Amino acid sequence: MARFRRKSCIILIIALVLLVLVVTVVLKALTPEDSPFNSPVAVELFPDRKKEIQTGDNDNKPDETKMNDPAQSDRDVQLEAALRKFPPPNYYLHAFYYAWYGNPKFDGKYIHWDHPQLPHWDFKVAQGYPQGRHSPPDDIGSNFYPSLGPYSSRDPSIVEAHMQQLRTAAIGVIAISWYPPIMKDDNGDPVDDIVPLLLEVAHKYHIKVVFHIEPYKGRDEVNMFTNVKYIIEKYGEHPAFFKYRTNTGKLLPLFYVYDSYLMNSEQWAKLLKHTETNSIRDTPYDAIFIALLVEEKHKRDILTAGFDGIYTYFATNGFSYGSTQRNWDSIKAFCEDNNLIFIPSVGPGYIDTSIRPWNFQNTRNRINGKYYETSLSAALQARPDFISITSFNEWHEGTQIEMAIPKTSQTVYLDYLPNKPAIYLEITRKWAAIFGGERRKWQE
Repeated sequence: MARFRRKSCIILIIALVLLVLVVTVVLKALTPEDSPFNSPVAVELFPDRKKEIQTGDNDNKPDETKMNDPAQSDRDVQLEAALRKFPPPNYYLHAFYYAWYGNPKFDGKYIHWDHPQLPHWDFKVAQGYPQGRHSPPDDIGSNFYPSLGPYSSRDPSIVEAHMQQLRTAAIGVIAISWYPPIMKDDNGDPVDDIVPLLLEVAHKYHIKVVFHIEPYKGRDEVNMFTNVKYIIEKYGEHPAFFKYRTNTGKLLPLFYVYDSYLMNSEQWAKLLKHTETNSIRDTPYDAIFIALLVEEKHKRDILTAGFDGIYTYFATNGFSYGSTQRNWDSIKAFCEDNNLIFIPSVGPGYIDTSIRPWNFQNTRNRINGKYYETSLSAALQARPDFISITSFNEWHEGTQIEMAIPKTSQTVYLDYLPNKPAIYLEITRKWAAIFGGERRKWQE
């Protein structure tokens, strides 16, 4: 009897083991392969949870509550579903982005939308044009009117809407116009405190952020080192902070330097040349520095200064040597000969007569998107390393691809008709795909 009981127990145990194996196989078969928790996107969408698991920090009660929050889970699922509808971001396509706008709700006043009308430098010419400030919300410092109205760059819902528009356009990187903390442009407020919000929302949409360093007062090689150090130490570890792997294998941040020619090449060399004692090179703050090319003679200055590349910024074809599209092939050849990155800048058009009422000569008509497509085609022909877009939202100069709407008021505004408000996002999306395909061919 004892032997019989032992035999029965053994049979029972074997049966239970087989049952567990069968159940496991069945459950595994029922798990969808496209489950959000198996996708790389999901890892990106849940960075805090991943960190908590890695560190083993399970004592943080607020985080545990957040993890189990059904509303948060629903939002995550909705965001992931929304991201699937967007085209993949092209990280070789950059757009210049301005976070200097404000309104009474978020900032206590209008900022930049009330931009003054700037006088001509010739006093006699200036007398023939209006002067004074614009008066929002119906009268803003732009020839177009944004579909989001005269918004605040601090409004999280606006930043969210911008990231959605950028993803609609397949833009992978925004270059934020940046001044050091407490410093600002002539018509705005400091913007550095907006950067954390931009990084957070950009990361949700898998968009990266670079810094477009403006010619702040007193800019020199010493405080440039200090400011680059500040940016990298404060923002460099954020997953939305753009880094690029160079042909030497280094993973480095990238900085656009606006009006870089205002500092002479000897000063820049102290910062950017490996041979200099106080150089930023081979330090934890080394980066890829992109200089603005305006005049042809600046090519040699940029090389002497130790910059890593060239961009052209201006959306007006013919305004400068750098922004003249017929020069792009020779500029690219110069860059190839000297191991420099070439980033031509394209734009949908140009008009700034709302703030420079005398500046008709630099206006470039959009021609219902044809000007933009011609610019993009010219940029691709030069086989650039990146393409930069001037701009996502520089409304004062009419270079924006952000959605605009028809507006009826005492101020006469241009619009995108007969096309819809998203026309320039759609054109960008088309050319982002073409650019991606061409890049793959160039690498073959």
